[in-house]
Amino acid sequence: MDILYLLIPLSVALVIPVGLAFWWALRGGQFDDLEGPAHRVLMDDDEPAITKRLDLDQMPRRPVS
Repeated sequence: MDILYLLIPLSVALVIPVGLAFWWALRGGQFDDLEGPAHRVLMDDDEPAITKRLDLDQMPRRPVS
């Protein structure tokens, strides 16, 4: 029972900074666009690997000396 006198204030003291950090993230726009970064990774503008391989095959080769 005596441990509760330590754990309850300690838990309240930990909840306050966590709540403030969460509030700060909300106000800062951290959670405004949750799907945008995931779509940007999938819709990358890089050329496909097949096109790159075809370009390399069409390049003139230098003779090996």
